[in-house]
Amino acid sequence: MATNKRVIAFDLYGTLLSTESIAHELAKVYGEDKAQSLAALWRRYQLEYTWRINSMGEYKSFSEITRNALHHATAEHGLALSEKDADALMRSYDSLHVFPEIPSALKLLEENSDSVEAYVFSNGTDEMVGNSIRTSPELGPHAGRFKSLITVHGLKCFKPDKRTYSHLLEQAGKQGNPSEVWVVSANPFDIAGSRSAGLKAAFIDRAGKGWIDRLDPKRTPSVVASGVDEAIKSILKD
Repeated sequence: MATNKRVIAFDLYGTLLSTESIAHELAKVYGEDKAQSLAALWRRYQLEYTWRINSMGEYKSFSEITRNALHHATAEHGLALSEKDADALMRSYDSLHVFPEIPSALKLLEENSDSVEAYVFSNGTDEMVGNSIRTSPELGPHAGRFKSLITVHGLKCFKPDKRTYSHLLEQAGKQGNPSEVWVVSANPFDIAGSRSAGLKAAFIDRAGKGWIDRLDPKRTPSVVASGVDEAIKSILKD
């Protein structure tokens, strides 16, 4: 059903939830000295695998890709990974912490609920995304701020495939009106994909480097913000 409200779709992993907090779980298995580099490498291969498999026209679920990326990251470090430890580390996605500004962002969504319709828009499976939100210590109590959780699992492809953004428009009741939908993401590939599909996009630049992606100078974000709360403020002014 079409809505007259402003639609804002938030990426989950790396935008609302910090995957860096997984380093605490990795430290329990491999020690503090290896945890940060392992966490970063795990995230790198998690994303890289989605792009590779998109290019091949094939599909594995985000959960399977995430587990396989973990095996790759540990192998690159020359470390062994038991299935028991793999299971425990995969469960760490069920207790991720939010970035520091997310509580104020959630408050903004609550204060503007009469004019804003918020969604989570993720590469994850329904089960993975649902668990991550419900069990996140800070995000779980506010899950009701989002009208629904939109995932790409049923499409069998990942962002930034254009089909994923068409799916978002369909689920938000905005088919044919992509410029009425905002995607908020800290992932440059998601911003470029959104803009390519005609949506507006807010890039979360926590590193403070600005928009430095050079894949296509025409696919630039509509807004660059230091945090999700600042992005929402800019969108509300649009």
